Amino acid sequence: MAAGSNGDGARRCSKSNADSGFLGLRPTSVDPALRRRRRGPRNKKRGWRRLAQEPLGLEVDQFLEDVRLQERTTGGLVSEAPDEKLFFVDTGSKEKERKRKKTRIQKKSLLQKPLRVDLVLENTSKIPAPKDILAHQVPNAKKLRRKEQLWEKLAKQGELPRDVRRAQARLLNPPLAKTKPGPEDTIQRPFYDLWAPDNPLDKPLEGQDAFFLEQTKKKGVRRPPRLHIKPSPAPAVEVTPAGASYNPTFEDHQALLLAAHEVELQREKEAGKLERRLALPATEQVATQASTFRELCEGLLEESDGEAEQDTGEEPEAGGAETSQAPGRLPSVEKKTEQQRRREKAARRLRVQQVALRAARLRHQELFRLRGIKAQVAQRLAELARRREQRRIRRLAEADKPRRLGRLKYQAPDIDVQLSDELSGSLRTLKPEGHILRDRFKSFQRRNMIEPRERAKFKRKYKVKLVEKRAFREIQL
Repeated sequence: MAAGSNGDGARRCSKSNADSGFLGLRPTSVDPALRRRRRGPRNKKRGWRRLAQEPLGLEVDQFLEDVRLQERTTGGLVSEAPDEKLFFVDTGSKEKERKRKKTRIQKKSLLQKPLRVDLVLENTSKIPAPKDILAHQVPNAKKLRRKEQLWEKLAKQGELPRDVRRAQARLLNPPLAKTKPGPEDTIQRPFYDLWAPDNPLDKPLEGQDAFFLEQTKKKGVRRPPRLHIKPSPAPAVEVTPAGASYNPTFEDHQALLLAAHEVELQREKEAGKLERRLALPATEQVATQASTFRELCEGLLEESDGEAEQDTGEEPEAGGAETSQAPGRLPSVEKKTEQQRRREKAARRLRVQQVALRAARLRHQELFRLRGIKAQVAQRLAELARRREQRRIRRLAEADKPRRLGRLKYQAPDIDVQLSDELSGSLRTLKPEGHILRDRFKSFQRRNMIEPRERAKFKRKYKVKLVEKRAFREIQL
């Protein structure tokens, strides 16, 4: 019992010393907190982390990090490096080297230190790079060697290769240098009309076949005159009325208000006309649910027995009337005699002769109606000229108006106007009206450059399916 009690006391004492938190006096003593043993599996990831935090793991990591640092900086371990690499003997500067004048490049190289990035990229490995055999191989070396031997043999005979002959000919007859035209030459060159008949570019093509030039694309396409005409004579930028100024006069502002008022009245008039056309006539009543149901049930309900019998009694009478009114066989047509045929033929000949005589008599009488015919022709020509003038005046009046280019009509934009109480006397408090991009877009439509358009409507191709999430449904329950 005593021994057991002494052993328990020693164990308890060592545990208390470990938990005391004091460092030992020996140089190899470790912090007791780090010496505590933690139980748990070591083949798991958390076991690796625990081992890395223990003293032995920290020492191993520090040693490996030091080795990697020495390999990166010095190319190997410092303990294995020779003394010549670690130390050098300072013998002082020589007099000759000190008196020798250094060049400008040498001075510059001494002043400039190599960059750290260049030093890092230097090869500090002690293992030499393997020799690249492919870099010393020449493709088709045997073929090229035979060709060189052949040309050496031909050169002894006085024959040179083609590229050598061309180079010698180029040296004897050097090509003329192409001079670029300067700005002075461009200014001195006369101007000409590209589409004129006396175009200098067309002189080399004179005398050749027009069809040949057209098919070979050597003859320029003449710009048609219709492309010189603008689609609309309307100005690109219209001047805003004086009443739209930030500080207009009373008369100009009232005139602009009157114009905007007339536009609104016309819009209300069109809306009222549409409502009157779509309104229900006074003689008819509004359809109710009962009347609609009665119309849907027309002909679906069974009729009474008395009406059915009356209908059956009237049916045979109607059938007898139909049978009595049925037409019989058509009577046979009698055949015409020869005398009747001769008389009909003579009557037709006589009618033709009478028509010809009447036409000749009318032509003869028209000779005496020349004055009347001339008056009718002059009246007709005057009427055509009057209509032509009316069409020309109508076209001139409608030239400024936008044409119908698409399925939509041009809708004039609203007049940008401010009421009397909205006017401001300074530019700081001025309220902006309109939008410059919308104004340019409407200007293109008014000048027939683009067709009137409307915003594309989004149409979904599939039906949206609404699903209630389970989490939300659980909360509601």
